[in-house]
Amino acid sequence: MAKTIMVVDDSASIRQVVSIALKGAGYDVIEACDGKDALAKMTGQKIHLIVSDVNMPNMDGITLVKEVKQHPKYKFTPIMMLTTESGDDKKQAGKDAGAKAWLVKPFQPPALLSAVAKLA
Repeated sequence: MAKTIMVVDDSASIRQVVSIALKGAGYDVIEACDGKDALAKMTGQKIHLIVSDVNMPNMDGITLVKEVKQHPKYKFTPIMMLTTESGDDKKQAGKDAGAKAWLVKPFQPPALLSAVAKLA
């Protein structure tokens, strides 16, 4: 059975690129447009990995990480940040919140798939 990955980004084009790469590698994908949308779509199904942007409206990625870690069913789900943010302070905030990996945009799909394979 395919592993399920949630892709959270306010950019539809980024979600599409990431989804195409993941689906091409055999993963099932759930898309969400921001942190609130992501939490609303976490309805108890197994999610093997969350790939989230940092800067989004409604709920940013760091807040999403903190919220997911409070959820009994998803607190051990690995989260990878996929963002334009490359500053050490943001990376540290993500790590402190519970993010397991940090990939900076623009990214190459093979780099994304390599990171996903290690986490999912």
